[in-house]
Order: sequence, then structure tokens, then C-alpha cells
Amino acid sequence: MSQFRNYFEVGPTKISVETTKMQSNKLRMAIRSTAAVAILGVAGHAHALTLDVGDDVEASLYGFARLNMSYDFDGDRAVSTRAGSFTPADEDVTGHFGADAQQSRIGVKTTHSSGASITVEGDFRGTGNAAGSLRIRHAYGEYKGLMAGRNWSNYNSFVGNTAVLDFDGLAGTAGAQDRTEQVRYTTGAMSFSLEDPLSQSILDTAGTDGVSDDSRTSMPVFTARIEDSADGLSYSAAALVGQVTADNGDDDDSVISYGVFGAAKFALTDMISVQGALNYSDGATGYLWRSGSNYTGASAYLDGDSVESIEGYGGSVGMGFDMGGGRSVNVGYGMTKLDLDDAVDAGQTTTAAAEMNQNVMVNYMWTPVQNVMMGVEYAYLDQETIAGDSTDANRVMFAAQYNF
Repeated sequence: MSQFRNYFEVGPTKISVETTKMQSNKLRMAIRSTAAVAILGVAGHAHALTLDVGDDVEASLYGFARLNMSYDFDGDRAVSTRAGSFTPADEDVTGHFGADAQQSRIGVKTTHSSGASITVEGDFRGTGNAAGSLRIRHAYGEYKGLMAGRNWSNYNSFVGNTAVLDFDGLAGTAGAQDRTEQVRYTTGAMSFSLEDPLSQSILDTAGTDGVSDDSRTSMPVFTARIEDSADGLSYSAAALVGQVTADNGDDDDSVISYGVFGAAKFALTDMISVQGALNYSDGATGYLWRSGSNYTGASAYLDGDSVESIEGYGGSVGMGFDMGGGRSVNVGYGMTKLDLDDAVDAGQTTTAAAEMNQNVMVNYMWTPVQNVMMGVEYAYLDQETIAGDSTDANRVMFAAQYNF
């Protein structure tokens, strides 16, 4: 995992703990902690980097403290972690500032001498009354390619993502960009999973808030993914198959859902990269990132007693510029669009429903010292309804992150 890379590499100075094989694990951990104290100046937290839990187990504590601050020039679009929402706000009340530390994260990873490992990780990005409360991000075990627990959906990739400060990121990035409970098997570049489905909402004006009260999870989602690299190219592609079901006890109907995505990143030079992703879904809008109102749109609608799937597509593209000295500039664009015309004709939604989301992000990031990142970002968000009405917003964000 990237959290464990270069923990004790500071600028041009590298601290090696590759001593002779005669040294014990405890001595190596002592060297690591002492080095971190001397160079990073984190004596109060040095003991948290590695845990002495016995000769048969290696354990590490990792995470970061992060401050996010945002200013919305138009309506207030900030949600938890100060991320920008596509959902329209009161545009007559302008100029909103806010700050929080809810993106801060903590995790524990242990590896037994048998090869089995466990990761448990949480952050404080609750929503509503739970905002600021610890939530489970990851909780899974791994052994010889078999992973079970809560982890990133296998129908997901970060290969084509542009680095942004906004926690929710660009619309149309590859796959779910979310976590779920699953069983996954990985062999080489291929991975397969059975997962608890993400959002499978069904439009139904007779239901609560226009969503069917009778939707039923009838089967897990099956996913397959390949992810690999060659020279300056990294790439990923995945597919999923699932089922969306409505059942009121008297009548039930289902529709098969599926989705595909492709993502890639190419290093044009040592300093410049270009990356992006393309997505298509049919009845699997829960896996089309930042569609609908903000995160995921409805996957289907009811036409009488029949469940009809909703199609959607999206994509993102961006460039990264390494300026040297720990500095970088990143520019990205993303969009998603749903085909809701048939749902309107069936009377299950109106032309005021969100059809297309677009956002642009431009940022400057700086790493003044190892394990510290600061950055500033401008974002533009635009949402368009089926009727063609558009609501846009401009915002800036500052972030400061301290890793351990």
C-alpha cells in the first residue's frame, strides 16, 4: 500500500533499515523509530509508526491529520471534508467559508509470519448528525490472493485519476470510487469479486422521495478487472454484472444490470503525464461515479410493474505536471450523463431531474518536507437538468495534510 512507501525518506536523505540478517526485528524497528524522531521531528508519534506485537507479527499504525478549508463564491456547495457538491444551492446567498478536519484518517495493518494480513482503517467523514464521527473505511483480511471484508470495490481503479484535493474528485472517474463488503480473488493482473451491491435505487413516484419502497437486493454483483503497466503506460479495465429487483410482495420484476470501464495513464515525459477513464452502465448507475444528484443516480425505473434499466455514461481526462522540488500542477475535467427520457415518459421523474454533471479542477500541490502536503485548488461545477436548465458554481479550496 502507498501509505507505507518512503515513510523515512526525506528529500535527498534515505534511511536504510536493511541491516544484516543477524539483527532482530525489534532492532530494525528501533532504528526506524529513532530515524523518524531525528529527521522528521515527530518524537511524540514515533512509537505509532511500528508496533511491537511479537516475533510472528509485524504491525504498523498509519494515517494522517488533514485540514480542509473552502470558499464558495456562489451557493454553499460544501459537504463534509469541504468537498464540492453538484446539488444546487441557494444562489441568492453567496460567499460561504468553512473548514473541517473530517478527512483525517487512521489505520492499522498487521502481517503474520504465515502470510495472512489484516487492515482496519477509519476516518471521520460521517454525514448529517454523524459528521465528525469515526467511520469504517476498510476492514479486511488477505491470504494468498484471497481477500474478504470491506475494501475498495473491485469495479474501481485509480490508474486514470488526476490528483485533486477535493475528496469526492472528478465526475466520471473509473468505476465506483467507493468501498463495499466483498470476497475477492487476485491472480497476477486479474481480480474477481462477489460484492454487496452499491446503490440500486429505482425511480417510482409512489415511493418515498420518488424512489421505490419495494426495491430488493436479490443477488451480489460479480466483477472482473485487469490492471497492469508496461513502460510508461498504466491501464485498467473492468466489467460487472448484477440485478436490480422490485418486489412488493404481490408483484416482482428484475432486470440484469451491467457496466464496463477503461482507464489509463501515460507518462509523456518525466515531468508530464496524461490520464483518463471512460465508463458505461446499464442498470448499474450506482457504479457511475458522481452521476444523478451528486454521487450516484437511479439505476432503474418502474413502468407499471416492470423494472426498466437506466443507461448512463461518463468520463474524465487530466494532465499532471511535476515541477520539481515536491511541487506539482494538475488539471482535470470530468462528466457523467444519464438517459432519463423513458423514465420521464413513464411518469416516474420530471424534466427537472439532474441529467448531466460536469466539473473542472485545477490545483497546485507542494510537499515542503516528506510526509507533509499543502495545496490550493479551484473548482467549477455545473449540473444540467433534462429540461436543459443549468446551475453552476465556483469555489476554491486549501488543504494541509500531515502523514504518519
